[in-house]
Amino acid sequence: MMRMQDAVRILEKHRKDALVISSQSARAAWMKVSKNAALDIPFAGSMSKESSFGLGLALARPERRIIVLSGDGELLMNLGTLVTIARQAPINYYHFVMQNGVYAFTGGQATPGGHKIDFSSFAGSAGYRSVHRFDAPESLSSRIEEILSEKGPVFVTLLLEPQTDGGVSAKGPFPWRPLKEYLHGIREKLGEF
Repeated sequence: MMRMQDAVRILEKHRKDALVISSQSARAAWMKVSKNAALDIPFAGSMSKESSFGLGLALARPERRIIVLSGDGELLMNLGTLVTIARQAPINYYHFVMQNGVYAFTGGQATPGGHKIDFSSFAGSAGYRSVHRFDAPESLSSRIEEILSEKGPVFVTLLLEPQTDGGVSAKGPFPWRPLKEYLHGIREKLGEF
């Protein structure tokens, strides 16, 4: 298994001009490594809705790659979104699930099913065009460019070590801002959508 910090560093290195929507623990880790904050949409207080929001952006801006970073606990709360995303089939949608088996953001409580659940199988049976699963940074790093050039929707499960040591907590060197402010910045960068 890999650490979330290693996974998000690999993604950041290859994101190019993609919009990145993140929530909860993934948000905290992503905001520490992102080099293009103007194209980041960090969700706070909206557990499990980042994938649906990302779908809306992918449909509104088909010319722009959309990367969604979800936690496994979040996806468990909104599994139906997999079917909706697959049905809409946006070719620019890349969904990464950080499967660490715990609700790291709220203190490390175990998620139902932990690491036993195969989220990539869920996504594949829902109809995602391509699914992947990685448990080591080396394997993710060697395939990430290929994955981000596939037609979506693409689903990637990243098997992570459970971390509750503050490395992925809500606390960080970044100030909290309302989602509306982030969206205003995105509109300025991309124009109306």
